[in-house]
Parts: sequence; structure tokens; C-alpha cells
Amino acid sequence: MKPESLKYETIRGVSWSAIDNLANLGISFLVGLILARLLSPDEFGIIGMTAIFIAVSNSIVDSGLSSALIRKTDSSDIDFNTAFHTNIVLGIFLYIVLFSCATAISRFFNEPILVPVLKIMGIVLIINAFAIIQRTLLMKKVDFKTQTKISLIASIISGVFGIAMALGGLGVWSLVGQHIIKRLLNSFLLWSYNNWRPAMIFSMSSFKELFGFGSKLLLSGIIDTLYKQVFLIIIGKFYSTAQLGQYTRAEEFNTVFSSNLTAVVQRVSYPVLSKIQDESERLKEAYRQLIKITMLVSFGSMMALAAVAQPLIVVLIGEKWLLSASYLQIICFAGMLYPLHAINLNILQVMGRSDLFLQLEIIKKIIAILPISLGIFFGIKLMLWGSVLTSLIAVFLNSHYSSNLINYSTHAQLKDILPSFLISFLVAAVMWSITLLNYSVWITLLLQCIIGLFLAILIYRYLKLREYLELKNIIFSLIKGKKNG
Repeated sequence: MKPESLKYETIRGVSWSAIDNLANLGISFLVGLILARLLSPDEFGIIGMTAIFIAVSNSIVDSGLSSALIRKTDSSDIDFNTAFHTNIVLGIFLYIVLFSCATAISRFFNEPILVPVLKIMGIVLIINAFAIIQRTLLMKKVDFKTQTKISLIASIISGVFGIAMALGGLGVWSLVGQHIIKRLLNSFLLWSYNNWRPAMIFSMSSFKELFGFGSKLLLSGIIDTLYKQVFLIIIGKFYSTAQLGQYTRAEEFNTVFSSNLTAVVQRVSYPVLSKIQDESERLKEAYRQLIKITMLVSFGSMMALAAVAQPLIVVLIGEKWLLSASYLQIICFAGMLYPLHAINLNILQVMGRSDLFLQLEIIKKIIAILPISLGIFFGIKLMLWGSVLTSLIAVFLNSHYSSNLINYSTHAQLKDILPSFLISFLVAAVMWSITLLNYSVWITLLLQCIIGLFLAILIYRYLKLREYLELKNIIFSLIKGKKNG
């Protein structure tokens, strides 16, 4: 693949993937704001408890086979059919397991309503299983434009249903209904837009090949998902349902920025970098530019979000959610590093080292026992600060492993992203200081946004950082392309 073609495909993929995530999360976020005013923290806490088991089960259903298919340059129809049937069987099996365990889970959290909620919500495991290969085919082609259309339609329609159900007084069931309708529409539309159809084909040799690579990613995914969800388990078990609802609200705000950016970078960089996995110099340079541009955006958005957290929460969803603002400020410091984790881990997958990927996850999760212990014995905030520390340690571990594969050391990575970090920290400090002036939350938030944006652009333009100029060129190219189109 020519450099120009690679750059164009990357920009196109990033732009449509970003639009997909922003549109999808933007609508979900807007719907979430409306539902947050209509529902209570307790009702969001119930959904947070179900999310633990749904997330882990979804990781098992995928089994890492989609990543194996994306990396494999000569994937055949036999491979796709083998993965498809595996996903379906696992989806049905895990739904039966979740259905059977609903009562025990309800007793663990001492929440009787979890029994029917889990039995209904578990249906999404089967729905998602039908959509995995259809989505993988689009990702392999770096076709995020189609995925954007699908996500947008599904998010809007399911959002309308969720709000209507909440206005009808259905409480927690409005959140359940919204989620199931969204998954159903997403799966249906993926099948409608895609020409691929399964056949009654299953190859054990294909399964062994795909699972040989994917199994390690499966275990890594389960470990990582369990770690992310264990915070929900601890808060749900040792604290109140309302506090869990406050935490899930904070995580949703974090998702709009950090998780969204991470997902975009992860989805696009993996298939694109996989195409040049045998060209070491091009791979290193593409990887380096990706890190510098991504972290400029991540540092800027996450530190700004931490600075405006309190007035933003009050303005958007009201003072009853103010506790979530203090959680969000801490989460932002861990979240700003997530994209860097994702890029470093993607290199391990691109180079076929899923064994190192698994080893890393095990090491990092052993270290993560610290914040989990803090949460049980000393409180939620200390648990979140502990996660910031483990996120920082993870940067050194991830970059150490990947640097040996592409000759891009941890020191070189940190040196490349340091300017963006320092500028973002300075801008965020100025933005936060405005909260000390005791203006109304509306005026405070407006001043923070205007001054922060103006100051960041002023500094970047003065210093003329290469990653800033590259990002600006990409944005202008996309805007120009849209106008010409």
C-alpha cells in the first residue's frame, strides 16, 4: 500500500469512525441527560449492576475471533462462517447461564428487581452474537461510513423509545427497553447493509487457527473487562445503589471523551497498521504520528473536562448528581491515558504477539489489586485515585513491550507527548481557577469554555507543534472534502 493511500485510508477511517462514535455517543449522551432528569440515581445503579455481567459475557461471545479475522490478510468464507457459528452458540449458552444465575446475583447485591432485569437484558447477548461478523467485515474494509449510518439510526430510534417509556413512568425498564431496542436495530441494520450471509459451514482447522490467536485476546479481554466492572461490583456491594448510579453517570461523561477517542483510535489503527505490519520503518513512523496527534486531543479534552466537571454536571443534569462531578474529575486523569494504552496494545496485536498481550493484562491486573483494596476499605474516591496510579504504571508496561517490537522506546514516547501534556495542564489550570470567582454555574461554564479554547489555540499556534499542525491539516482536509463532496 502506497503512503498516500495509507494516509487517505487512515484519515477516512478516523473521520467516519469519529463521526460514528460522536454521533452514537452524542445521541446516547443527550438521551442520558434527559433520562437522568426523569429517573433517579438508584435506577441507573440497577443498570450498572447488570452491565457487569453483560460486558463480561459479551467478551466471551466474541472470543477474540473478530480480531483474528481482521489481522488475517487472507480470511476466507470458511473462516467467517466458523467464527459466526461459534459466536451464536456462545451467545445462547451464556444467556442460559445468566438467566439461571439471576436469582443468585440478585441476592448478592440484595436487589430483588435484578432478577427480571437480568433475564430480559441478557437477550442482548444473543442479539450481539448475530452482529459480530457483520461488523467485523465492515471493520476489515475500514468502512466506518456504513457503521456510522447504522449507529445513528439505532441510537435515535432507541433514544426516543427510552424517553417515551420514562415519561410513561416505567422507571428502570425505560433503560432496559432503550438498550435492547438499540441492539436489535443495530443488528438488523448491519444485516441489511451487508451482503454477506452465513452458510452451514464449520471448519475445525479454521477454528483452531483463529482461536489460537484470538484465545489470548479473549482471556485478556475478560481480565480487562472484569477489572473495569469490578469497580461497579465493589460500589454496588459495599455502598448504596444511589452511589453506584452517581459513579455510572461520571463514567458516561468520561466515555463521551476518553473512551470515544480510544475506540476510534483502536478500531481504525488496528486494520490500517495491520496492512503495513511487514514494513518496519513505515509502521514506526505511522505509529509515532498516531500517538502524538491522539494524545494532543486526549490530554486537552480530558483535562478540560476535569476543570469544568462541577458546573457542567449541575447545568446538564442538576444538583442531585453533584457527587458524580467529584468522581468524574478523578476518572479524567486515568482516562486521558487510555488512548495511549490502546495504541501500544494494538501494536502487539498487529505484530501477532497476543501472548505478550495476555501477559501484560495479567501483570497489570495484579497491580490493580491496590485500588480494589482501597475501594473496599477506604472509600470510592481513594479507589479511583488508585486507578489513576495503576493507569500510569500501565503506560510504562505497555510501551516497554511494544518498543521492543518497533524500536520506539518509552522515553521517546513520553518525550513526544510531553509538550501536549504541559500545555493541556496549563490551560486546564486556568479554566479551573475560574470556579474560584463564585459566578453562577452558567457564567462559570461559559467563561471556562471560551477562555480554555482561546488559550489552547493561542499557545499551539505560537509554538507551531508538528502534531497540532498535522491535526489542523487533517480537519481542514476533511471539511474541504465534505464541501467538495
